Amino acid sequence: MTLYFRKRCFDVSLMAVLLVLMAAMAQAQVRTPAALEMPQSHNPFSPYNADRVPEPALANSPRLSRMIRDGKLYLSLKDAVDLALENNLDLAIARYNLPIADTDLLRTKAGGSFRGVNTGVVQGTPGGGVGGYGAGAPGAGAGGTTGGAGGAGAGASGLVQSTLGAGTPVASYDPALNVSMGIEHLTSPLSNEQVYGIPSLQLNTAQVNASYTQAFATGTTISFEFNNNRQTTNSPDTFLSPALNSYYRFSFQQELLAGFGFGPNLRYLRIANNNKKISDIAFKDQVIATVTQIENIYWDLVNAYEQARVNEQSLAFANQTLENAKKQLQLESVPQMDVMKAEAEVSKRDQDLTVARTNLQLQESLMKNALTKSLDDPTLEEMPVVPTDRMQSTSTEADASAPILDLIGEGLRNRPELLETDVDLANRQISRQAARNALLPTLSLVGYYGGSGLAGLVTPGSSSSVPTDLQGAWQTAFNNSSPDYFVGFNLNIPFRNRVAKADQYRSELEYRQASVRKEQLRKQIRIEVRNAQYALEQSRARVESARKARDLSERTFDITKKEQDLGSGSSYQTMTAQRDLSMAELDLVTAMTTYQKARVELDRATGATLEHNGVLIQDAVDGTVTASSP
Repeated sequence: MTLYFRKRCFDVSLMAVLLVLMAAMAQAQVRTPAALEMPQSHNPFSPYNADRVPEPALANSPRLSRMIRDGKLYLSLKDAVDLALENNLDLAIARYNLPIADTDLLRTKAGGSFRGVNTGVVQGTPGGGVGGYGAGAPGAGAGGTTGGAGGAGAGASGLVQSTLGAGTPVASYDPALNVSMGIEHLTSPLSNEQVYGIPSLQLNTAQVNASYTQAFATGTTISFEFNNNRQTTNSPDTFLSPALNSYYRFSFQQELLAGFGFGPNLRYLRIANNNKKISDIAFKDQVIATVTQIENIYWDLVNAYEQARVNEQSLAFANQTLENAKKQLQLESVPQMDVMKAEAEVSKRDQDLTVARTNLQLQESLMKNALTKSLDDPTLEEMPVVPTDRMQSTSTEADASAPILDLIGEGLRNRPELLETDVDLANRQISRQAARNALLPTLSLVGYYGGSGLAGLVTPGSSSSVPTDLQGAWQTAFNNSSPDYFVGFNLNIPFRNRVAKADQYRSELEYRQASVRKEQLRKQIRIEVRNAQYALEQSRARVESARKARDLSERTFDITKKEQDLGSGSSYQTMTAQRDLSMAELDLVTAMTTYQKARVELDRATGATLEHNGVLIQDAVDGTVTASSP
């Protein structure tokens, strides 16, 4: 008993030291904001410490301040894309999905089931639209703000995904050590003193038992148990007191049918690896969606900027015309009606300018919201945004697109949704094979080998060669003098097997359903590419038409203004011609905006958005743009 109590005190002291060390190390486990990945450590205490993910960094990147001059934010399209990669909160939210997918890898390496990954596109940034004209780009899965297929385990877009990961149970591959110890005192009154020679039996038992269990991906499980106890009694007829008993057993079990081999036992890990690929592809889809949206917001801002400029020029001309009319009225060279018409036109154009300026302010707000993590600075929130890129005139010969079949082929190769579907089908194939394996009966090869040892102090009047100490009991247990062994088979045959049969056939149906969905997605991509190409051609024609209309209006205005200067035309005719010119310029601005957004949509439809904007995925993952403009 003295030996046991010393051991117990030592164990308690050791546990106290371990708790202090673990508490101290927990403070060191706080990770830097840039390390958005599963932590790895060779420290033996790391598995028992909680890892903390730091608070998100919500300060705007230094790049933003470098673009502010004279109280204005000057932005090129490339600048806007770079700022979005560093600051856009949709990307910041989606960026967490990458380490979340890593947690599934850690779980499944230990034999745990996967929890699934997000494949959704986050669309929390207002303005611009995703996928072209204010609509949502095709996304996928739980966790985003759009629906679709992926590795999330629930199913979407008409797909059922309930048997993903189906199959036989998977044991934990993390070894487990279990130690139990304790002291028992038992007093038992006896009705017959012939056996123990006393009216009341007292037993004092101390035990220390340990077991180790380990499973492997082959369907193999091994275990080792080592039990020790020390018992004293007040009975004079007991042979040994104290009596020391030791026992060990090494057990082995190997599945031979259901649950045999790497296929069913590593299916969670293989699916988690595929889901990690899906998560990476989905993040690329998110980057494409965000860059597409930023481009659309940028061209909407340019459109608003140009409309405000045209309306300012129009109002300035109307005010000048009104001033001239008032002077001519004083000279009695024009009637009062001309002045009244000029005043009405000024009022109308002032209203148009107010609408244009407020729309510009809205587009500036949408742009700043899309390119910043925080708008708490009032100065930044009210700061004007000046786009430095302008919509250039297009030439049909210089801007001709590639042949439609080449564009379709590019879309089929590059679109993230199709790549996600391919990996998803691989996951379903893994589940199909595991569900087939689960149909088999369970047949296990089992065996164990053990030994027993005995030691203790012989009671007075008895004689024996039994060892007297614990070391002697261990030697007796392990010298094969008292072996205990067994080998055999366990067979379990579930009659009818309806649950496994239903799951197996369901997995086949889900796989075929997903195959049809893949073909549907391929057709959808073909239509989207054709539609984007047609829209680009139509918008190009609209630009040419609007340019010709603007040129004609400009010539008409020049003629009427010359006639007025020569005294043969009225100021009202000139103002009307100038208004028509302003309307033609606004139509041209709108047509060129539509054209630019059509190009953006064609890039998205063909999967060329990142390439054409010089975006590196690693920059988006890191949240820091290092590459220079292409």
